[in-house]
Amino acid sequence: MALSILNNIASIAAQNQVNITATGLQRTLFRLSSGSRINSGADDAAGLAIADGLRANISALVQSGRNANDGVGNLQVADGAFGQVSNLLNRAITLATEAATGTVSSSQRTALDAEYTAIKAEIDRIGTNTTFNGASVFSASTTSIFLSDGGSNSTLTTTVGTLSSTGLSLSTDLTSASNAATALGEINTAIATVAGNRGTVGAVINRLQAAQNVINSQVQNLTAAEDGIRAADIAQEVASLTKFSILNQTGIAALAQANSQQSSVLSLLR
Repeated sequence: MALSILNNIASIAAQNQVNITATGLQRTLFRLSSGSRINSGADDAAGLAIADGLRANISALVQSGRNANDGVGNLQVADGAFGQVSNLLNRAITLATEAATGTVSSSQRTALDAEYTAIKAEIDRIGTNTTFNGASVFSASTTSIFLSDGGSNSTLTTTVGTLSSTGLSLSTDLTSASNAATALGEINTAIATVAGNRGTVGAVINRLQAAQNVINSQVQNLTAAEDGIRAADIAQEVASLTKFSILNQTGIAALAQANSQQSSVLSLLR
């Protein structure tokens, strides 16, 4: 090989290799420090697009899970209130049955009716004041639970309905034996109505909880898929770090050797 002082080809080649090694070393350090294989679009453009799409799906599903959970919470409040109303109506059954017998005096029926009136007032209070997140639980309006995976959407609807003593047809007092007998039939009908409402609410709770289970499974699987695309293989990156570190040292040593080669031309001038 002819000696030349115009260009040091060996040095240029060594510089190129050192730059390539430095780029690889930097990329490996980025991956190890971030834990991510893809730190820019240049690392894997297609993989980045897929991973970002999966992340958007996961975000939508996580919020949908929260939406379903809020729906369950709302309905559980309604179910708990219905349960309390059932307890009140069971007490009303006792009062009406006692008031219907002929051995009870007029003053005693007045006391029984006063308690029955208080029970109806409490049912009205429960129907009016039971709230979830600032909104009335017992309403004739439809509540929509929005679920999405970022691509397809679905809406689960439920209507709890209003709750009041009038709505349960508790209109008769206990001031006489005949009235108490009539009230007893009304109370039994009200108990059946409340039980039916609880069954409807329970069915929707079960549906929402099933939807939550599906959503949680989707989040788990999509997270695993995103992780497989985005996450760095730490064992592989540690091996690459070792390789590039060695190449960086040998490349710099080779560059120094290449730069010193042209000094041999000076020996011809001595």
